[in-house]
Formats: sequence, C-alpha cells, structure tokens
Amino acid sequence: MLALLLSFLVPLASDSGRQGPVPPPSGNAASIFTGSGGDGVGRLAAAEKWRGRGPLLAGHTYLPGGTWHDIEGAPALLGPWARWRHERADRVFVLNVPMLDHNEDGLPDARVASLLGQGARGAFDGHFRALAEHLVQLQLPDTIVVLAWEMNGVTYTHRCGPDPAAWRTYWRRVVTAMRSVAGQRFRFDFAPSRGRDAVPWTECYPGDAFVDILGMDAYDQPAGVSFAQQVEEPYGLRAQVDFAARHHKPVSYPEWGLFRNGDDPAYVRGMAAWFRRYRPVYQTLTDYCPHGLWECGINPRAAHAYRGAR
Repeated sequence: MLALLLSFLVPLASDSGRQGPVPPPSGNAASIFTGSGGDGVGRLAAAEKWRGRGPLLAGHTYLPGGTWHDIEGAPALLGPWARWRHERADRVFVLNVPMLDHNEDGLPDARVASLLGQGARGAFDGHFRALAEHLVQLQLPDTIVVLAWEMNGVTYTHRCGPDPAAWRTYWRRVVTAMRSVAGQRFRFDFAPSRGRDAVPWTECYPGDAFVDILGMDAYDQPAGVSFAQQVEEPYGLRAQVDFAARHHKPVSYPEWGLFRNGDDPAYVRGMAAWFRRYRPVYQTLTDYCPHGLWECGINPRAAHAYRGAR
C-alpha cells in the first residue's frame, strides 16, 4: 500500500559501472503514487501542480512480482523513471522490489517456507544481480530499494512469517548480491506494515549492516482507531522511530493514505505533523481509491487538509 516521491549527470565511470546523479540530502521528499509505468511518470507534474507546495522530489514505482523476469526490472518499465530522475539532481527514485516470484498468488505457508529456504541458500541471487545491473546501466545506482515490503503480513509470497530465520538470511543474500554490482550505491529500505500484523516486524529485521532505512507502510486503519492510537500501538509509529533511533537509521513511509476510517482529515494532519517532526527520507501518498486524495474524489475533507499542510 502508499505520497509524491517524486544536474545533470556527473561524468560516467569508465569500466566500473555508471556513476549516477548525486543523491539528494534526506529530509521529507514527498511523493504521490500515480501509477507504475510511464503513465505514472507522466502524471507526476499534474499531481505536483494540484498539491501546490513545491516540487515532488521522490518518484516511486513497483516491480511486478509475477515472474522472475519481472523482478529483474524490465527497461521498458524503468526507463521513463530513469529519465525523470535525471532531470533534476535533487530527485530520488524509490523502487519496490518483490523478493519472490508469484508474489500475489496466495501460496500456502509450506510452499513459502520452501522458497525462503531456497533463497537463503542462494538459488535466486542471479535475478537480483540482474536487477542491480539494469539499474546501474540506466544510471540509477542510487535507487532506494524497498525490498519485500509488508513482510510482516500475509498478502505477499515474500512474507516473513513461515520462516523468519530463513527470511532474514535470504534478505542478506539479496542485499549482498545487489551490492556486488560495480557502480551501485543502493539504499535498502526495510518497510513492514504498521502494527503487529501476522508476526512482529522486529522478528524479520535482518541486521543493521543490511538495512539503510527503516520504513513503515501506515494506512488509516483499523476502523475507529485514531491517529494517536496508531502512534502508540504495539509495533506502531512510535515503535518504528524508536527502533530506528536505536539502530541509527533514518525513517521512511513508502505507503500511507486513508482506508477504514473514510474521509479523515485528522489522520492526514497527524501524518503531516509526524513527517515534520521525524523528517523521513521520503514519504509516498497512495493515490488510488480508497486511499488517495488527488484523483480519488471520495475524500474531499482529507484532500483539503493535505493541500493545506505545511
């Protein structure tokens, strides 16, 4: 689930991989998720104009997880984002990357546990090296990689719950494989969903050497739960920033938006204040219904609160 993530290139390195744009400083780069492919890129300018509060400096998209070919990062999908990224030195590109194929096929826990074990033993390393090579070739070596997002839940095949120990080992293998590619400067974002979900997300944490950013997907749910309760619940927003501080990591919010509480301006104001206080590397508003505020017209009061937030 999702804000508007949204110079020139420095000289290219000769034979050690391409040198990409200088990464921008961290500090609350905003994004709005407007679509995964070139259509999403094309709509960023209109969303930025609607927002009316300066440039959206983060661009954010998702690799499909149906096949390993998808996860290796097709240039047709990544190319438009690369062009967008290169237009300004202060932009950042964020890419959600599934950690297993058949990622939304509802595979049973026993099958997921088997796949995690294979991954932990290195069976899939080559796919992630291929992805890293594609990103470097597109001059996107400073991509923020949101790997296996919402791993503490049950939605995705890349979930942690069936075997947390194998999952942690597998994450470390993926990061190592991608970091082995010449020219890369990736940052890896560990982004559970807010709250306990199926397993405590702390059980999935793979270690400080393999995580650069401590993220959290934070939608306005369950029904009847206030923003203050979302902050203080077990494994909630307060737990995230405290954990990040102990581990000396910046925070992010790869997905946020409305949900079970409908048109809720108090939630939007609460999130805006949270971002001002904790200065995430980036935060991405999910714009499709029921979560969104720009083209999802069912939330006019929350949209007004978002556009007025400072």
